[in-house]
Amino acid sequence: MTAAAAVLATVAYLWAAARLRRRGDAWPRARDAWFACGGAALAWAAVGGLPGGPFTAHMTQHLVVGMAAPLLFVLARPFTLALRVLPPGPARRRLLALLHSGPAGLLLLPPATALLDVGGLWVLYRTDLFATTQRETLPHVLVHVHVLAAGMLFTLAVCRLEPVRRPWGLALRGGTLLAAGGAHAVLAKSLYAAPPPGTAYALADLRTGAQLMYYGGDLVEVALAVTLAVQWYTATGRARARALRRERSARIRAVA
Repeated sequence: MTAAAAVLATVAYLWAAARLRRRGDAWPRARDAWFACGGAALAWAAVGGLPGGPFTAHMTQHLVVGMAAPLLFVLARPFTLALRVLPPGPARRRLLALLHSGPAGLLLLPPATALLDVGGLWVLYRTDLFATTQRETLPHVLVHVHVLAAGMLFTLAVCRLEPVRRPWGLALRGGTLLAAGGAHAVLAKSLYAAPPPGTAYALADLRTGAQLMYYGGDLVEVALAVTLAVQWYTATGRARARALRRERSARIRAVA
């Protein structure tokens, strides 16, 4: 089910991007690649042969579904693409109204998304919930849906690449990223020392999975930090350019 949804979403994205280019509008092909890689990674995590023992394989799935795929999807800017492809009319107005709504702004408050994302992982791995997901299908499915949705919201809130209502500042987003990264690292270290309650894994498998969570999480968080740094650099450059234009204009008026 997840794999089929990922493939369908990728096909829809690529079709929309191609349609935009056919009518003469520019759309970076790198974004096509980001979304296609995200869809492929999500499909592989759902049905592919994951490496390592049971816990290591699960942690690979967690990193792909909850961190890597959301980052790739967000870098592709699917909501911006939808707004550009949709013709003026009710569908476009409804999507724009949703993105600019108060609930969307609150839902993408960075600390709130971090609590949903990393806080949810603490609940999963430090209570009996993880053991339950290994025995029962419905909790297993619901947890994976939550991990993907929370990862998407957190990445959207930190990167702020889409036209949402409230542009939270770089300081709040950067601070939230640091705090969430620290909480994720501490959780990984705790798993290195002790398995989730109600489970029993081989020590080597447990420690490999915990190390994968720790270092894999760091890689994705570094990518998020780079995205923030590029935004800061771009914003600073634009502000400096505006200041120089105002200064030149003032000099011209003074001479005149």
